[in-house]
Amino acid sequence: MKNLHDKLKSRGVASLKDEELLALLLELSVDSHDHKALANKLISSCGSLSQLAQTELPKLRMLEGIGLKGAESLLLASELGRRVASESGVGVDSINTDSDVERLMRPLMGSMQHEECWAIYLTSSNRIIEHQRISQGGVQATVVDHRLIIKRALELLATQIILVHNHPSGLAEPSSADKTLTQKVQDAAQLFDIRLLDHIIISRESSYSFRRHNLL
Repeated sequence: MKNLHDKLKSRGVASLKDEELLALLLELSVDSHDHKALANKLISSCGSLSQLAQTELPKLRMLEGIGLKGAESLLLASELGRRVASESGVGVDSINTDSDVERLMRPLMGSMQHEECWAIYLTSSNRIIEHQRISQGGVQATVVDHRLIIKRALELLATQIILVHNHPSGLAEPSSADKTLTQKVQDAAQLFDIRLLDHIIISRESSYSFRRHNLL
C-alpha cells in the first residue's frame, strides 16, 4: 500500500484509479492482508464503483467479508460525495435546457433507492422560485396528486412548472402512469395560464425529457 500513499502524496487524489481509491479507504476500516485485491473484488462483485456506492448496508457488510465497520465507512464516503455533488447544483438559479434540470436534480435523485417526484416552479423568465418534493414512494412507483402541484404554483405565483421524478430500478423511459400524470398536470395548469415546460425522468445511467421527445 505504500506505493499508493506515495502516489496520493505526489500526484494527488485525482490520479488514483477507482480500485486504488477504494483500497486506501478500506485500509482505514478493514483488516486485510491485501486491500488492493479486496477493492478489486468489491468492484467486480457490484459491477462498478457507482453500483457499490448504491448498495444498502445489510448487503454491503456481507460483501467479501468487509464487515459492519467497513460497510459503514463506504456508505459514509458515498454520502459525503453525494452531498458535495448536491451542493454543486445550488448555483443553478434558472432553467434553460433539460441539462440544467439534470444538473440541479441528479445529485439529489440519481442514487435514491426509492422513487420521488419533485416540481420546479419558475417565473416567466425561467428563474427558479422553488423546487419541492411532491411525493415519495417505493422502488417501483410513487403516488402524485396533481392538484397539490398546481396549488403550490398558485401560492408561489409561478407561471411555469417542470416535473422531475426518478426511476431507481429501471430505464428512464416513461410508463403509462407517467404519461397520464403529465397530461393531468398539463391540463390542470392550463386552467390557470401556467405552462408545464417539461417532465424529466432520471435513472442511474440516463434521463428522459418529455419535451425532447415531443410529448409536451
